Amino acid sequence: MTVEEKLAEMGLSLPTPPKPVGAYVPFVESGNLVFTSGQLPTAEGKLAYQGQVGKDLSLEEGYEAARVCALNCLGVLKEALGSLDRVARVVKVTGFVNSGAGFQQQPQVVNGASELLGALFGSRGLHARAAVGVSSLPLGAAVEVEMLVEVVPRS
Repeated sequence: MTVEEKLAEMGLSLPTPPKPVGAYVPFVESGNLVFTSGQLPTAEGKLAYQGQVGKDLSLEEGYEAARVCALNCLGVLKEALGSLDRVARVVKVTGFVNSGAGFQQQPQVVNGASELLGALFGSRGLHARAAVGVSSLPLGAAVEVEMLVEVVPRS
């Protein structure tokens, strides 16, 4: 089963990658690595989760926001690679959580991204990770996620 078939089985689809909101590109491919730029929890061109987790949003909403960010990263990777089946390994995920005062559950929020990747890629989805609490994010987003993946060379 392809990764995209697995996504469909989970009731998910890849979004169209959002356009950059600054002076950067959505991804950079260097050798057998692809780095995505940070992705916000946008759906259908709109920010789906805005505000601080632990203040404006619940832990569960933060988790869902991280999941949406990961889907957006996967959309960028699909554009970069042509097929998500070229992902040999998810190497690293970094999640930034717009955190209310005293909120300390950033790892549980970023699990929304990590658990999706594990479900899609199995052992290839197990990765190193950072979950960082911040006081704000672009556009007031609740979460931002970036990924580093190793890819199978083009044939």
